Amino acid sequence: MSDVKTSTDRTPGNGAGMRVDEKLPTPLYHQIYMIFRNKILNREYVEGNLLPSEDETSRIYNVSRITAKRALNDLAEEGLVVRERGRGTRVIYRGVAPPVKAHVEGMLENIMSMGLETEVTLLEFDYMHATDPVASAIGCTTQDVVQRAVRVRHLEAEPFSHLLTYVPESVGRSYTREDLATTPLLILLERSGVEVTRAEQTLTATAADPEVAALLGVDLTTPLLRIQRIVYDQLDRPVEFITGLYRPDRYQYRMDLSRVQANPGQKAWSPTS
Repeated sequence: MSDVKTSTDRTPGNGAGMRVDEKLPTPLYHQIYMIFRNKILNREYVEGNLLPSEDETSRIYNVSRITAKRALNDLAEEGLVVRERGRGTRVIYRGVAPPVKAHVEGMLENIMSMGLETEVTLLEFDYMHATDPVASAIGCTTQDVVQRAVRVRHLEAEPFSHLLTYVPESVGRSYTREDLATTPLLILLERSGVEVTRAEQTLTATAADPEVAALLGVDLTTPLLRIQRIVYDQLDRPVEFITGLYRPDRYQYRMDLSRVQANPGQKAWSPTS
């Protein structure tokens, strides 16, 4: 907005261009809080930047000053900003380590290296009869037993992924709970004689449920990247079914593309080999 005062250490725009909606069930103050929070986490506001004042925020979003104040106070309570009388609301969030970046190309190698570079907390490890979705993915029946594990991966003490894996019982018996707590699953599979040759993978989005939100340190219903993967061995048998939920602020999935000739007179984007 043209009537918003700016400062040399403010990010241009001061949040303008984002709207709040009275028709949404989410309170207006929380909508504003989430807008500023996302801008801080996405590094649009960096440490030392000033956020708009209460008056500026109320004008930008057409809300009361009380609503603006509550949004800014919530940011302060979360430790993202500090509010000082006469000096404004200043960002103190220093950010975290750069997000993990994984390429579609060389997918299995990336998965293995990620396991070596991150820390894992093994939350559950047990054996159970396969559910219908698991039986369909692994190619077994609901009378067959599978090994189930739940893990959370951390990078520099920050959680970034929730992993739910199923493997056939015959494969799972080749390693222990302690093994899985310290060694990437792909390495354990290889040690057991399984030669991983390919995988089928789908990428979608989902909202964090209460359990996952608490484990990943995000708000309830926060959007997460959902990756489901079925891994096959040298005999083209499914040996692992995994569902990974990733914080998008801590994990990026990249694909390098090249413009290639698809048909005479027509070009298309293709993954770079």
